[in-house]
Amino acid sequence: MKNLFEAATAAEVKERVSALRAESERVWGKMNAGQMLAHCSVSLESAVGDRRPPRIFIGRLLGPIAKPDFLNEKPMKHNSPTDKSFVIREERDFAVERERLLGLIDRFAAGGPGGCTKHPHSFFGSLTP
Repeated sequence: MKNLFEAATAAEVKERVSALRAESERVWGKMNAGQMLAHCSVSLESAVGDRRPPRIFIGRLLGPIAKPDFLNEKPMKHNSPTDKSFVIREERDFAVERERLLGLIDRFAAGGPGGCTKHPHSFFGSLTP
């Protein structure tokens, strides 16, 4: 499985982000390109410990059971649930959000596994880098 700790993978993801345009058609869900970039940034901010969403009750119950279905080699399914704090509803400045995400990709990759937060995921609980 590819991961952002590998320089080639980080470069590939950054190329894809750089190729996006504000008017790029959505392929996955309901967010426009700027909102999607912000969504990805929020996810990486959680991974590096800038955001620390609290554990949710249903996650404490079902997270350990569901974890293997989500954290494996298969791609995420469309319309998979996400924490409300990761849903971006307001309009975002595309250029600002792209630069923010590119910086977070660099920061995450440079930090390596040791740069990942130890804070548990809001639904799945404890995760390894």
